[in-house]
Amino acid sequence: MQQNEVFILAIESSCDDTAAAVLQNDKVLSNVVARQSIHEEYGGVVPELASRAHQQNIVPVIDVALKKANITKDQLSAIAFTQGPGLMGSLLVGSSFAKSLSMALNIPLIAVNHMHAHILAHFIDEEGFDKPTFPFLALTISGGHTQIVKVNDFFNMEIIGETTDDAVGEAFDKTAKILGLPYPGGPLIDQFAKEGNPKKYSFTKPKIAGLDFSFSGLKTQILYFIQKNVAENPNFIEENKADICASVQQIIIDILMDKLRLAVAETGITQIAIGGGVSANSGIRTTLKNAEGKYGWKTFIPKFEYTTDNAAMIGIVGYQKFLHDKFVDQSTVSKARIEF
Repeated sequence: MQQNEVFILAIESSCDDTAAAVLQNDKVLSNVVARQSIHEEYGGVVPELASRAHQQNIVPVIDVALKKANITKDQLSAIAFTQGPGLMGSLLVGSSFAKSLSMALNIPLIAVNHMHAHILAHFIDEEGFDKPTFPFLALTISGGHTQIVKVNDFFNMEIIGETTDDAVGEAFDKTAKILGLPYPGGPLIDQFAKEGNPKKYSFTKPKIAGLDFSFSGLKTQILYFIQKNVAENPNFIEENKADICASVQQIIIDILMDKLRLAVAETGITQIAIGGGVSANSGIRTTLKNAEGKYGWKTFIPKFEYTTDNAAMIGIVGYQKFLHDKFVDQSTVSKARIEF
C-alpha cells in the first residue's frame, strides 16, 4: 500500500438503512445500502424493528462493501461511524460494530455527525460533480431536519436558519399519508407532481421571520384543504392527485427558495449546496439548478445515491478527520441528539 493511500471503512446506521462504504482517500470504492421494507406496513419507522434489522444486516453489508472495494480488512486505515443524531438503538448497532472492528484491527476510530456528512458529501471525488469552495451555504433537508448552514471549512459550520417545528420531509410524508399514498410517500409526491399543475391550488406561506422555517401550519392547512374538498366530492383526491401533489411541492419549493435568497442577501455567499434525503426531489433540484442563471448563484447538487442516508458521506468526513488526526476512543458514546 502506498503511503498516500488511506482506506476508510464507513458505517451508517442512524435510522432504518444499514449502510457501509469503503473510500480510498476521497474516492468511493463501494457504497452498499440494505433497506428495511418491514416499516412500510406501519407507515413509518419502528425503532425497535429498525435496530433488530441492523443487527441482521450489518455483517453482510460490510462484507459486501469490502468485496466490492476489492480490499481486505487488513488494508483499512480507520473505521468511521455515525455517532448521531438518529435512533439510539440503530446508532448503537453501528457504533458497537465499529468499535469492535477498530479494536480487533488496532486501527483508529472516527465518530461522524450525520448532518455534517450530508453537507460534506459534496467533497466525494465523483466524475462530473464539482466541489464547492469555502465558504458556502448548505441547505440540508430531510425527514428530520431543515437547516441552512454557513460552511466555513470542513470542521467549522454554523446553523444560520432551521425549522422551528417540523422538517420539510415531514410535510411531504404527511401530505402523502393524507392522500392515502404508501410509505415512504415523499418520492411518490415528486412522481405525481411531474404530471400535475403546480398553480392549480394555492397555499399560504408561513410568516416566520429571518432564516428559520416552519412547516406544521402548512401540514394543517393541507389537511383541512383535503378534508373540505373530499366532503364535497369523495373522489376529489383520485381525480386531482397530480395537481394536489404539484401544488404542495411548489409551495414547499417556494418556502425553501425564499429563505435561500434571504440567506444569500445576508451573507453575500452565492455558492449553494443541497443535501439530505429531500434533496433527491426532482422539483427542488431543477429549481436550484435554474437559480444559477436566474440569480447568478453557483449551485451544487450531489449524486443521487449520496442524498439519502448512505455510508459514503460518512466516509468522506472520516477521511478528512483522518488527515487531521481527529480520532475517538472506545469510551465514545452514541447520541440520539448531538451538538452541531
